[in-house]
Amino acid sequence: MIITILLVVLLAICLHYYLLHFGKYGRVMNLIPGPPAVPIFGNLLDFLVSPPGVWTKSRELNKQYYPIFKLWLFWEAHVCIRHPDDIETLIGQSRFTQKSNVYRITLPWFSTGLLTSAGRKWHTRRKILTPAFHFNMLREFTDVFIQEGERLIEKLKSEGRPVVKDLKMLISEHTLNTICETAMGTSLVDKGQFQFKYRKAVHDVGNTMVYRLLRPWLNFDFVFFLTPVGMLQSRLLKILHGFTKQIIKEREEYHDKTNGRYLADFDGNANEDIDDMTCSIRKKRLAMLDLLLSAHRQNLIDDEGIREEVDTFMFRGHDTTAVSLCFTIMLLAEHPEIQDRARIEVQKIMEASNGKLSMSDLQKLPYLEMCIKESLRLYPSVPFISRAPEEDVMLSNYLVPAHTTVNVYIYDTHRDPKFWPNPDVFDPERFTPENSHGRHPYSYIPFSAGPRNCIGQKFAMLELKATLAYLLYNFIFEPVDYLKDVTFVPDLILQTEHSFRTKFVPLEVVG
Repeated sequence: MIITILLVVLLAICLHYYLLHFGKYGRVMNLIPGPPAVPIFGNLLDFLVSPPGVWTKSRELNKQYYPIFKLWLFWEAHVCIRHPDDIETLIGQSRFTQKSNVYRITLPWFSTGLLTSAGRKWHTRRKILTPAFHFNMLREFTDVFIQEGERLIEKLKSEGRPVVKDLKMLISEHTLNTICETAMGTSLVDKGQFQFKYRKAVHDVGNTMVYRLLRPWLNFDFVFFLTPVGMLQSRLLKILHGFTKQIIKEREEYHDKTNGRYLADFDGNANEDIDDMTCSIRKKRLAMLDLLLSAHRQNLIDDEGIREEVDTFMFRGHDTTAVSLCFTIMLLAEHPEIQDRARIEVQKIMEASNGKLSMSDLQKLPYLEMCIKESLRLYPSVPFISRAPEEDVMLSNYLVPAHTTVNVYIYDTHRDPKFWPNPDVFDPERFTPENSHGRHPYSYIPFSAGPRNCIGQKFAMLELKATLAYLLYNFIFEPVDYLKDVTFVPDLILQTEHSFRTKFVPLEVVG
């Protein structure tokens, strides 16, 4: 009986393989160049290597088959692109907004929030959240960036001497608290064990997602959650979702006590005539969560929708910013002449404002912004995005059938010598107005582009500038570990196999 069942399963797999590869879809896909594939497994065996090996293999294939190639991974075909023309065709149009199945590994955590949703739901959520990044809200958030920047400086200065720090641990703790303040309106600083469990769960659940990403046979939830890693992820998700729900509950209770008065600020309809009870409760800084709670009161989003959006922003809003800060600090440490020029610019602004930055001050740091942009070119926080176009599309003169997974390798696009001379050299001057003029708009997309571009890119740039400005004003960065020795691994964000360190030397020690 068992042998019969196995034979039936094997026959079904073989039949599926034949129909897939030799039917209309397979004949079209196989016109696209790519490495040789073996029956059933396709190219999967080429990627059954260490995580750094997967990263290296992807880079090699992008170079070998430039500008487009395809892979077969079991029953799925993946088309891989890096040329700006193809990227513009794929992500620059409103008719192609569907994320691919690559993002399904995030669904247990984020569900279908802004990152993964599509169609009407995505449009509705984008509309709800867009006001969170308008000028008035960004001004509120800038106060948090400045406050957290000052706290970071105090932490480093408390060492009282030059200090060597693991950048990932130092910076991710800083950015996680920043996004918690801006997304939820609460600080993790005084949360004790509660915040420690949350920080650790964020780190550990990321590892479980990467583990699953590299093993296609774990795509099915009923299989994955029976494995030890799947069981671990379930426990971690209880911590993450529990934390989010608790903070949402506290914020809801606050607005109940103030009769929703401060939610009216979003519409400019705040009522100044309020009773003594409401007046006795201090107004809190507005947060993204307040925007969602306001939409909830208008029946535009439900409780689960609030949770998934907050979870999405908590992850995407702290990890991506932390990555950018780490690599910018490393690059400045390895290029002291560029670091000195950025510091001089910061010092002039700081001295004019008595050491206290404002939002308008952050707009007056063009060279620092150029350094950040060049860092994001070399080390984009999100090195890879993926789409499943809703209809057939021509890419590099090849027809790609609708709903095929198309992967965009941003890391390789940013280092294409056809668009970036000496692409591996750190040169902020690439981003002067003169040098930027006429550049292909899709040759540089650290925040993605098109209708599904990063909704928080202005938010991120302000946070990056504020944090780096305070660090540069107070410390000299010196390399301990070097970027040439960094080993990358595949992930939804730019991730390294090991931590790396930088020395922070207080300027008063140098002086």
